[in-house]
Amino acid sequence: SSRFGSFKDISSSSVEKAFWHEMMHGEKRTVEYGVNIEGSVFSCDPDDRLGTSKFNLKKLARLPQSPLRLVDKGIPGVTDPMLYIGMLFSMFAWHVEDHYLYSINYHHSGGNKTWYGVPSYAASEFEKTVLNHVYCNKVLTEHGENGAFQFISHKTTMFPPNVLLKNDVPVYKALQKPGEFVVTFPKSYHAGFSHGFNCGEAVNFAIGDWFPLGAAASKRYAHLKMLPIIPYEELLCKEAVLIYKSSKVRSSKKKLEVTPSYRAIVPSFLHLMQFYKTSLSRLNSSRNVSSSSDTLLTSLTCSICHRDCYVAYLLCKKCYSYPICLFHDVVPQTCLCGRKYSVFKRNHMLELEHAAKSFQREKECIDASSLTSIFSNNDINESTKDLKNNNWHEEKTARRGVNSLGAVSKRKRQVADNIKHNGERKTKIRRRNNVPPSAMSTKRPRIVYNSKKNMILKVP
Repeated sequence: SSRFGSFKDISSSSVEKAFWHEMMHGEKRTVEYGVNIEGSVFSCDPDDRLGTSKFNLKKLARLPQSPLRLVDKGIPGVTDPMLYIGMLFSMFAWHVEDHYLYSINYHHSGGNKTWYGVPSYAASEFEKTVLNHVYCNKVLTEHGENGAFQFISHKTTMFPPNVLLKNDVPVYKALQKPGEFVVTFPKSYHAGFSHGFNCGEAVNFAIGDWFPLGAAASKRYAHLKMLPIIPYEELLCKEAVLIYKSSKVRSSKKKLEVTPSYRAIVPSFLHLMQFYKTSLSRLNSSRNVSSSSDTLLTSLTCSICHRDCYVAYLLCKKCYSYPICLFHDVVPQTCLCGRKYSVFKRNHMLELEHAAKSFQREKECIDASSLTSIFSNNDINESTKDLKNNNWHEEKTARRGVNSLGAVSKRKRQVADNIKHNGERKTKIRRRNNVPPSAMSTKRPRIVYNSKKNMILKVP
């Protein structure tokens, strides 16, 4: 009220304009912000529909389909919600969620919040813009975009969205009111500020499609030697084992259900297990190392890059200190205590290997089935269309006095052979517009030019 007079009559755009004016030209001021307060104010009353629903943020992160349910200990702000008590112009600086997780924020009461968001596909362009136009390469030239990512992770960098727009980075804006949720997707940079005294609550969550992004985040954390917040490798292996066990009890007659989560989790798991298979084989052949089983239930952290080690790692049997993950090309022969390192493998390594072999067989069956279906459908459809075109040409040629019956008979034999031997021979049929078979056997969008609206439409 002291800043705007009658606060009820002030528009959100006026508050936004005043905020950026203060940020860019105003005097240095202090704004109080109760940030990262552990706890929740969602009701436990059985008569409260929101409190008893799955959108209660105390429950959401550990729902049955969320990989974060497998995290052994509660992590405030990640698996357990945190509160944020704001006031006029209290802000949350540009950042991306830890490990590229999803986040969900609920506005309990008070003044509105303005949010700015950058889509995940533009995250790299966002970091380049920050590097070149915010820090001006003076602070972060050593690490480039990774350095920008690391500096932004401190959540102290705030700049207006027009800096991004001037550099062709897409930015979107949302006004969050009391009673509304805001969800941010993996690797989506976001920032914002409050329009007045308010209370919000937020927590992270994940679904199956997060795992490939989680792998990218884990790799980036290791490169920058940042401590991980969650054990990515452990979550991936546990989720894969659960899928493997459920597939074992599934009836052999029941068709495999390939869900989006399956498509994200299984390839990530196979890639990880193939890496360990290659690394362990190289270690066994390169030097004389002993192997041991690990009875620990949780992950260790690599002493060099801080990557979480779950499947296998190097460790000294004497001091059990300074574990090293297998992602390093060059590792020391001996521990700091002078003893040789031993290879420690997860005590259920055999189960992980069986799961990987089972998934590989399923993947081959799925790929073969998809390939057969693609060839079958394309061959039948394309052959039918080509046959119709040939018939048209036949009639046209016949009118000119040319006998094309032999060509048509030959064409029919080609169609029969294609349908009979689909998937087992190279396509030799001449296709429309001289498009090669590889291009016709994959689904690609058609580009259509709409002259009336002077625009290009992508038609799936």
